[in-house]
Amino acid sequence: MTIPTKKTSKSRTRRRHAAWQRVAMGKLAQQTTLTTCTNCGAVKRSHHVCDACGYYRGKQVKTIKAVKDTVLDA
Repeated sequence: MTIPTKKTSKSRTRRRHAAWQRVAMGKLAQQTTLTTCTNCGAVKRSHHVCDACGYYRGKQVKTIKAVKDTVLDA
């Protein structure tokens, strides 16, 4: 590896670190928002198929199998 010929200034170093902070804050801003399904009223991610009923924008896109509740006898 070569040796740097000049010292990296504090402002350049801090600017580089600040850029990473902006990237991290941007990822926080892009977190998913939750909405309610118009068909069943369950909480779902926006612009995604509802996991409870399988509807997206008023149309059934995916069939959902009924989950059977099992009771364990102890």
